[in-house]
Amino acid sequence: MNTFKSTLLLVGMTLLLMFVGEHFAGRNGMAIALVVAVAMNFTTYFYSDKIALKIYRAQPVTREQLPRAYAVVERLAAKDGIPMPKMYVIPTESPNAFATGRNPKHASVAMTHGILGLLDDEELEGVLAHELGHVKNRDILTSSIAATLAGAITLIARFGYWASLFGYGGGGGGRRRDRGLTALLMMILAPIAALLIQMAISR
Repeated sequence: MNTFKSTLLLVGMTLLLMFVGEHFAGRNGMAIALVVAVAMNFTTYFYSDKIALKIYRAQPVTREQLPRAYAVVERLAAKDGIPMPKMYVIPTESPNAFATGRNPKHASVAMTHGILGLLDDEELEGVLAHELGHVKNRDILTSSIAATLAGAITLIARFGYWASLFGYGGGGGGRRRDRGLTALLMMILAPIAALLIQMAISR
């Protein structure tokens, strides 16, 4: 089901970007939006996990470096029938953990120093079981696409708003004002749309 949702979101993001591009800049805008959509879809599908780990400055760890958490994840992965994900530690004391990756074969689990020091073995197993549940059910890619979709809407709306202020995109003053109003509304509504999308696809 989540594979279907991810595919639907990728198609939806492409069509939406093309519609917005056409609205603000005609056929040329549609063509540019199509190129942007293809690039964003490719990046989201293949590199969203690497981007997330890079943002959090996550460091890869081995079994010898983190035997306690490694043993828990290895046992849970075998129980769920999924490959052993890569393990990462984030150098911060804020307690947090997350899973990332487009599918179980390319999954990673990251934990902060803070959560490793805060939780006992049973609590840590509960947190890691929750994250591996996301891996098993392929939730991560779907959420990444939803977030990228919202970001794309906001980015293009902001571009359209500023373009309308400076008279780009052709058309008379009334048409430019309409485009500016549309872009402004999209900038306001995009975060709300992102939240609704994530709620709709969440298990």
